[in-house]
Amino acid sequence: MISRTAEYALRAVVYLAMNPGSEFTTRQISVVTKVPSAYLSKVLQSLVKADLIKSQRGIGGGFILAKSAGKIDILAVLNAVDPIQRIKRCPLDLKAHGSNLCALHKRLDEATALIEKTFAETTISDLLARPTLSIPLCEFPSK
Repeated sequence: MISRTAEYALRAVVYLAMNPGSEFTTRQISVVTKVPSAYLSKVLQSLVKADLIKSQRGIGGGFILAKSAGKIDILAVLNAVDPIQRIKRCPLDLKAHGSNLCALHKRLDEATALIEKTFAETTISDLLARPTLSIPLCEFPSK
């Protein structure tokens, strides 16, 4: 459904949202989110470029959300690192089809549009506010 890069970006943003106002290094985020540090560094830079997170260099620096979790939707995170691909032209490159999609590809694109809409309407705060038996990014405490 979404790429590994998009999953990693969401993990990082959710972690930062769970700790509002706190800055974390790439290494700290990497350990908690179980994302390889070198890969995460590239993902975080994309999120900085998209103005979703801020980075501060030096001692005491790190990454922090650039705005509240209620103003960041899932789609914005995905678009920052690996946008959802819509079907605008025939994926088979059939010249007769062009941008006039067949029933199959039209339906697939409609389904993708619904997913995109759902992601656009769901903020990071919404994710954190949904009651489930699992806390995002956390292991259950051992007994």
